[in-house]
Amino acid sequence: LVMTTPMMWRAAITASRISLKQPWIYVRLLSNAVSEETITHFGYKSVTVEEKAKKVQDVFSSVASSYDIMNDVMSFGVHRLWKDWFVQKLDPPPGTRILDVAGGTGDIAYRILNYKQRKERAEEYDITVLDVNSDMLELGAKKTGGDSIMWIHGDAMALPFPNNSFDAYSIVFGIRNVANIQQALEEAVRILVPGGRFLCMEFSSVSNPILRRLYDIYSFQLIPVFGELIASDRDSYQYLVESIRKFPDQETFADMLQDAGLCHVTYESLSGDIVAIHSGFKPIS
Repeated sequence: LVMTTPMMWRAAITASRISLKQPWIYVRLLSNAVSEETITHFGYKSVTVEEKAKKVQDVFSSVASSYDIMNDVMSFGVHRLWKDWFVQKLDPPPGTRILDVAGGTGDIAYRILNYKQRKERAEEYDITVLDVNSDMLELGAKKTGGDSIMWIHGDAMALPFPNNSFDAYSIVFGIRNVANIQQALEEAVRILVPGGRFLCMEFSSVSNPILRRLYDIYSFQLIPVFGELIASDRDSYQYLVESIRKFPDQETFADMLQDAGLCHVTYESLSGDIVAIHSGFKPIS
């Protein structure tokens, strides 16, 4: 795309859409973002970037129908409080163009709509959800209010938008599933306007040794069992547990944000370091 204005790039995307099972869901075809020879990890396994992309697709296709209920079960509902606080911290002003990457079933997008309906008219906000998994997008768009959100099938490592397209970029519990995290961060900076906000929530490293031990026992011994009982998929939730342990700690990830070009980088740890919210801004000049 060589468009430079929001109206122009939206027109370009619309022209290139291919309908899925529902008329309001579309796919944006993308080329491979990185060389398949590049080695990364899928949980504790070493795989190529191409293999990880395929495996992550398979995981989320498998768990899509039970994804929301599993979030409630695994976190005992606490994920709702984390996400509400995340949206409160985002607090975008009227007219903000928001890109929610790895937005899946729209958990964050719908929270933004509800948050804005309490404070302003939701129509004043432009929300786009992008996810690499079309099964998750379909489920999200079927929810009440889905027609207020633009749903795009795409890759976080090769966003189908021109430079300086969005005022805010959000990603919640998704960045660790990206095959090349640094490339995804650089893409985030590219599509943000100067002064635009990057906000990410992700599982993090628990520093307290007692809490870390209890958290590990719960994660490795119970979460895969929940996955088997509720989603009939133990392996996918075993991967999700392992992927959390492979993700960088708070300080390391903050350094990665700075390396990608963000400034005023901060983070806030929640629930004893189990989760962290990372914030940064694209430099104005």
